[in-house]
Amino acid sequence: MEKRLINVEHNVKGTLFLVGTPIGNLKDITLRALDTLKEVDIIAAEDTRHTQKLLNHYSIQKSVTSYYEHNKLSKGPVLIDKLCQGKNIALVSDAGMPGISDPGYELVKECVKQQITITVIPGPSALITGVVASGLDCSGFVFAGFFPRQGKDRKKTFDSLERERRTLIFYESPHRLCQTLLDIKVAWGDRQCCVARELTKVFEEYQRGTLSEVIAKFEGKKIKGEITIIVEGMREEGKKEMSLEEIQKYYAMLLKKGFSTKDALKEIAQMMGISKREIYNKIMIK
Repeated sequence: MEKRLINVEHNVKGTLFLVGTPIGNLKDITLRALDTLKEVDIIAAEDTRHTQKLLNHYSIQKSVTSYYEHNKLSKGPVLIDKLCQGKNIALVSDAGMPGISDPGYELVKECVKQQITITVIPGPSALITGVVASGLDCSGFVFAGFFPRQGKDRKKTFDSLERERRTLIFYESPHRLCQTLLDIKVAWGDRQCCVARELTKVFEEYQRGTLSEVIAKFEGKKIKGEITIIVEGMREEGKKEMSLEEIQKYYAMLLKKGFSTKDALKEIAQMMGISKREIYNKIMIK
């Protein structure tokens, strides 16, 4: 390995290094990543406090600045300016590869536009870790990030992916996990799935089975940690029907969330692809 890792071409402009960092276990970092973090001029981090723990663990003293979703418009141009001045910057996320479900891609896009050199230092990724351990087909898969929280965007996501035959991967927050699993079941049927939680950490957990089985394992529990959801793609028979009990349970959950009776019936009808009158008859007429 060459002693000097950066600016080997003696460019006037600096280089943006996209550095993969551990998703849990701090030992899951490459020697090249550590060397890069030591040699760059600046580290741009999603959460400076989180990244500082990693740097302290490996006795790396370096200037760290924040770059995240809510300051990307103001901080992005600052980082680009420093790169144009010849500074070398390492971009890191809280965990895994920067640019995946964070604003890193926007900085990369601007660097491409400004003809600034970009170098990737590969590292861990929760979506890859989750899918290879899921027991589901890994020959092809679709990563869809986080589900929209509600409304038309959420429904649009379900509709657009309903007939996808490849394995589907999502990130989700702990407190929305059960609701999202139930929404997936309503939209796509009771498919095989895997919920991967706290990957590479002390309390790493994989729950595999049908959506119904996995929901039952998490329902009523206080869930913590980072969540990756892996769901099988559409099978030949397509979406399954919901039982009356499942419809009633979903209806009650929507009411609890603040939906009116009318909106709850409409939501279920749209998710199942049948009329609101049919849903009304199923729920109200016994």
